[in-house]
Amino acid sequence: MSSMLQGRWWSWGFRSTVMLYFIVLIIFPIIGIYGQSFSSGWAAFADNITEPLAWKAVLLTVKLALIATVINMFIGTMSAWVLIRYRFPGRRLLNSLVDLPFALPTAVAGLMILLLLGPRSSVGGLAEKLGFTILFHQPAIVIAMVFVTFPFVIRAVQPLLEEMDSSEEEAAYTLGATKAATFWKVILPSMLPGILSGAMLAFSRGLAEFGAVVLVAGNIPGKTLIASVYIFGEIESDNAIGATAVSVLLLTFSFLILWTVNYVQMRRKNG
Repeated sequence: MSSMLQGRWWSWGFRSTVMLYFIVLIIFPIIGIYGQSFSSGWAAFADNITEPLAWKAVLLTVKLALIATVINMFIGTMSAWVLIRYRFPGRRLLNSLVDLPFALPTAVAGLMILLLLGPRSSVGGLAEKLGFTILFHQPAIVIAMVFVTFPFVIRAVQPLLEEMDSSEEEAAYTLGATKAATFWKVILPSMLPGILSGAMLAFSRGLAEFGAVVLVAGNIPGKTLIASVYIFGEIESDNAIGATAVSVLLLTFSFLILWTVNYVQMRRKNG
């Protein structure tokens, strides 16, 4: 009896600790930011999110995050394919480097991109000679977003490729299907849930990225001023309500994306 009670106390303690962790570190901050954004009423919130500078920053962020997501959908899918389907020297090292953007501080990532694309670098110098300016313009922001969101699609597609039944491919080849037809009709549909899930997570991360982009972005509204930099500027200007209003908008986008990802994954498991 005592061992049973002790087991129940341990179970209750673990569950309570986990719940307390989520409440303190996740639920309370979310409630706080929503409460702060509406502290001056709905009218003030609407004014802050419809303010021209804020709206331009959000739209630009969505556009650039979409571009980065599309790039990662293609590059990430190809990378996952190569890492799973081919054996070559350095494959394990390359596979471990995929997670580098997760482990690397985003400010360091931004500094790396800054040094890579700066006018004194070979890449930046060549771009300037050709009449292109990358740094502090939209291409630099996209590159930063691509770097920090690179692992999402790869890590979402890899398990699907590993679990894929090779007999389906063999059956397609036996029936006379070409490699291209087999890929489009057999392999791609199996990878598609992972591609979409990874893409949505990458898009959500790109929307809120700050550390990597703040060093390479500009402050021209509608051209180089993105939402995270705008939020930082509002905080420095002591406009906390304006900053939280735009933050809530991005947070709501992220919630919708997360719900969609979970829905897609549940459909895949139940299907």
